[in-house]
Amino acid sequence: MLHTPPASLLLLQLLNLTGIFVFAISGAMMGVRKGFDLFGVIVLAVVTAVSGGIMRDVLIGAIPPESIAHWHGVALAVIAGLLGFRSHRLIERLNHPVLFFDAAGLGVFAASGTQKALEFWLNPFMAAVLGMISGVGGGMVRDILAAQIPVVLRSEIYASAALIGALIVVVGAHFGLPPIETTLAGAGLTFFLRMMAIYRHWTLPIAHTNRDH
Repeated sequence: MLHTPPASLLLLQLLNLTGIFVFAISGAMMGVRKGFDLFGVIVLAVVTAVSGGIMRDVLIGAIPPESIAHWHGVALAVIAGLLGFRSHRLIERLNHPVLFFDAAGLGVFAASGTQKALEFWLNPFMAAVLGMISGVGGGMVRDILAAQIPVVLRSEIYASAALIGALIVVVGAHFGLPPIETTLAGAGLTFFLRMMAIYRHWTLPIAHTNRDH
């Protein structure tokens, strides 16, 4: 593992906790919309928050995964789940609250996951792929548990936005740019692309078959 400057390490920890919180909110709101009880809402919040990070850590060899080794992430996810359950009417006043918090978590985890993968000496391309997996993993598990097709498998710009943000982090590392700036830039770009895809209805091409006629 590469030596990480204290400031960068603190940034990664803060971004990871931020990603856990916003992903947990998105999971909790999905559970509320699906009519889950309090326990179900909290379970969906926690699973959404930690699944992507666990996938990333297992694949890069960071064992045990951070979310399992330390209780802070799970505790934060539980708090976010309770907040989502208790204040869901207030949160619903946001336009597309699940999609908003999901986009925020996607950006944060894609960027911070890439940065962590680079610190474990992964080659740049695979670090970007791991960042993308870190970003989309929680949303995939959430959608599966909520009995709907994961957004990453649809034509919406989702995983591709995470990959682009992850590549920003990789390019920044290649040119020796400060990791704080490149991580924030990658997270911000992913969030921007995902939100634009939602509001502008950007999609990737899909194959048309004879059934479409």
